[in-house]
Amino acid sequence: MDGLANAKVITFILTRDRAASTTWYAEVLGLPVVAADDGFASVLDLNGTLLRITQIDGYEASAHPALGWEVPDIAAVIGTLVSRGVTMTIYEGFGQDALGVWTSPDGKAKVAWFNDPDGNVLSLTQT
Repeated sequence: MDGLANAKVITFILTRDRAASTTWYAEVLGLPVVAADDGFASVLDLNGTLLRITQIDGYEASAHPALGWEVPDIAAVIGTLVSRGVTMTIYEGFGQDALGVWTSPDGKAKVAWFNDPDGNVLSLTQT
Protein backbone atom coordinates (compact mmCIF):
# COMPACT_ATOMS: atom_id res chain seq x y z
CA MET A 1 0.00 0.00 0.00
CA ASP A 2 1.30 3.43 -0.91
CA GLY A 3 -0.49 5.17 1.95
CA LEU A 4 -3.30 7.64 1.79
CA ALA A 5 -1.49 10.82 0.77
CA ASN A 6 -2.68 10.50 -2.83
CA ALA A 7 -6.00 8.75 -2.19
CA LYS A 8 -9.28 10.45 -2.99
CA VAL A 9 -11.08 11.67 0.14
CA ILE A 10 -14.66 10.79 1.03
CA THR A 11 -16.27 12.52 3.99
CA PHE A 12 -19.41 11.79 5.99
CA ILE A 13 -22.19 13.76 7.66
CA LEU A 14 -24.55 11.92 9.96
CA THR A 15 -28.27 12.67 10.11
CA ARG A 16 -31.53 11.50 11.64
CA ASP A 17 -33.37 12.07 8.31
CA ARG A 18 -31.36 11.39 5.15
CA ALA A 19 -33.97 12.69 2.70
CA ALA A 20 -34.44 16.01 4.53
CA SER A 21 -30.71 16.45 5.04
CA THR A 22 -29.97 15.70 1.38
CA THR A 23 -32.52 18.29 0.30
CA TRP A 24 -31.02 20.89 2.67
CA TYR A 25 -27.42 20.31 1.54
CA ALA A 26 -28.51 20.44 -2.12
CA GLU A 27 -30.94 23.36 -2.00
CA VAL A 28 -29.56 25.56 0.78
CA LEU A 29 -25.83 24.94 0.31
CA GLY A 30 -26.07 24.30 -3.43
CA LEU A 31 -24.15 21.03 -3.44
CA PRO A 32 -24.75 18.84 -6.52
CA VAL A 33 -26.39 15.48 -5.80
CA VAL A 34 -24.42 12.54 -7.18
CA ALA A 35 -26.81 9.86 -5.86
CA ALA A 36 -29.98 10.72 -3.93
CA ASP A 37 -29.89 7.36 -2.14
CA ASP A 38 -27.61 4.44 -2.91
CA GLY A 39 -29.26 2.26 -0.28
CA PHE A 40 -26.77 3.30 2.40
CA ALA A 41 -26.33 7.07 1.99
CA SER A 42 -27.02 10.05 -0.20
CA VAL A 43 -23.94 11.25 -2.06
CA LEU A 44 -23.18 14.88 -2.91
CA ASP A 45 -20.22 16.55 -4.57
CA LEU A 46 -18.02 18.77 -2.39
CA ASN A 47 -15.97 20.29 -5.20
CA GLY A 48 -14.50 16.92 -6.18
CA THR A 49 -14.75 15.27 -2.76
CA LEU A 50 -17.72 13.00 -2.10
CA LEU A 51 -19.96 13.77 0.87
CA ARG A 52 -21.94 10.78 2.10
CA ILE A 53 -25.00 11.69 4.17
CA THR A 54 -25.64 8.71 6.38
CA GLN A 55 -28.75 8.19 8.51
CA ILE A 56 -28.31 7.06 12.10
CA ASP A 57 -31.50 6.64 14.15
CA GLY A 58 -31.35 8.79 17.27
CA TYR A 59 -28.25 10.65 16.05
CA GLU A 60 -27.18 13.64 18.18
CA ALA A 61 -24.69 16.11 16.69
CA SER A 62 -21.43 17.06 18.37
CA ALA A 63 -20.73 20.62 19.47
CA HIS A 64 -17.59 20.62 17.32
CA PRO A 65 -17.34 21.42 13.60
CA ALA A 66 -17.99 18.48 11.32
CA LEU A 67 -17.33 20.15 7.98
CA GLY A 68 -16.03 23.48 6.74
CA TRP A 69 -15.30 25.49 3.62
CA GLU A 70 -12.53 27.94 2.80
CA VAL A 71 -14.17 30.85 1.02
CA PRO A 72 -12.73 33.97 -0.66
CA ASP A 73 -15.41 36.38 0.68
CA ILE A 74 -16.97 35.24 3.95
CA ALA A 75 -19.43 38.15 4.14
CA ALA A 76 -20.81 37.37 0.67
CA VAL A 77 -21.23 33.67 1.47
CA ILE A 78 -22.93 34.51 4.77
CA GLY A 79 -25.30 36.84 2.89
CA THR A 80 -26.23 34.04 0.49
CA LEU A 81 -26.74 31.51 3.29
CA VAL A 82 -28.84 33.91 5.37
CA SER A 83 -31.00 34.67 2.32
CA ARG A 84 -31.64 30.91 2.12
CA GLY A 85 -32.76 30.71 5.75
CA VAL A 86 -29.51 29.83 7.52
CA THR A 87 -28.87 31.41 10.93
CA MET A 88 -25.24 32.03 11.79
CA THR A 89 -24.17 30.89 15.26
CA ILE A 90 -23.02 33.52 17.74
CA TYR A 91 -20.98 32.13 20.64
CA GLU A 92 -21.26 34.24 23.77
CA GLY A 93 -18.01 35.95 24.68
CA PHE A 94 -16.26 34.97 21.45
CA GLY A 95 -16.13 38.48 20.02
CA GLN A 96 -17.86 37.84 16.71
CA ASP A 97 -19.16 40.72 14.61
CA ALA A 98 -22.81 41.31 13.66
CA LEU A 99 -22.57 38.73 10.83
CA GLY A 100 -21.23 36.11 13.23
CA VAL A 101 -17.64 36.37 12.00
CA TRP A 102 -14.77 35.81 14.43
CA THR A 103 -11.42 37.29 13.43
CA SER A 104 -8.23 35.58 14.60
CA PRO A 105 -5.96 37.62 16.91
CA ASP A 106 -3.45 38.16 14.09
CA GLY A 107 -6.26 39.37 11.81
CA LYS A 108 -5.43 36.87 9.07
CA ALA A 109 -8.36 34.46 9.37
CA LYS A 110 -12.08 35.05 9.63
CA VAL A 111 -14.33 32.19 10.71
CA ALA A 112 -18.11 31.81 11.04
CA TRP A 113 -20.28 28.90 12.06
CA PHE A 114 -23.77 27.62 11.35
CA ASN A 115 -25.71 24.40 11.82
CA ASP A 116 -27.36 21.95 9.46
CA PRO A 117 -30.88 20.69 10.35
CA ASP A 118 -29.42 17.97 12.62
CA GLY A 119 -27.26 20.46 14.54
CA ASN A 120 -23.98 19.47 12.88
CA VAL A 121 -21.65 22.47 13.17
CA LEU A 122 -20.44 23.72 9.79
CA SER A 123 -17.91 26.48 9.28
CA LEU A 124 -16.69 29.07 6.81
CA THR A 125 -13.09 30.32 6.82
CA GLN A 126 -11.59 33.20 4.92
CA THR A 127 -7.80 33.52 5.01
